[in-house]
Amino acid sequence: MMTHQPEHLSDAHVARILHQFRQHAPLVHCMTNDVVQTFTANVLLALNASPAMVIDPEEAAQFSGFADALLINVGTLTQDRQLAMQAAVTAANQAGTPWTLDPVAVGALTLRSAFCQQLLSQKPAAIRGNASEILALAQQAAGGRGVDSLHQADAAVAAAQQLARDYHTLVIVTGEVDYATDGSRTLTISGGSPLMTRVVGTGCALSAVVAAFSSLPGDGLLNVACACRVMALAGKKAAAQAQGPGTFVAAFLDALWMLEVAA
Repeated sequence: MMTHQPEHLSDAHVARILHQFRQHAPLVHCMTNDVVQTFTANVLLALNASPAMVIDPEEAAQFSGFADALLINVGTLTQDRQLAMQAAVTAANQAGTPWTLDPVAVGALTLRSAFCQQLLSQKPAAIRGNASEILALAQQAAGGRGVDSLHQADAAVAAAQQLARDYHTLVIVTGEVDYATDGSRTLTISGGSPLMTRVVGTGCALSAVVAAFSSLPGDGLLNVACACRVMALAGKKAAAQAQGPGTFVAAFLDALWMLEVAA
């Protein structure tokens, strides 16, 4: 199937969707990795969303039934956590709760690779990964170097489009430029800062923000692309005043809190 050339996301869309998001204040069930839980929660709070980290299998299934969105991040996956995540996904699908997959370091490690392949057929609303993760998920490459991508984002656009078509989902490839696609339409999202790659958790937090924005009504592709643009704008603003990774974190959270996008 032929796809259109990527289109640039307009700030008019971002301004409107961000205003809607802050009014909606979604409750986001984050089943994420141990390294990034605090940062992820603070990012969501700075955007006026409500984070919760519920990991027990029974509680996770219950919570996904009334959360607005669910994030499945396999960064520190264990067999017990896999059971809890599967229970949450099943409950989310039964309740109509949109869920997002972050296939951290998929490709080289067998447990997470098999689990993420299993989850693909279970109707994720969105998938967010770097280029190597998306290529590995599409079984077109072996994966990256741990959480680091070995590919530029544009190298994974075709794989992202194919995944989106095959599984009727939205796929976001992140890098120096981000791409969001539903398989036919593809949006490019610019902005950000290299400092974002020197702080643990910016990608994982973005996946939580994607999950949160996926709970909004309207055009799903625009909504998840807006999540990327919001994070990129805050990153660029924070980097302009930060002295390094330590001060960047505080500046980034403040930038998210105060962010206004000119339409």
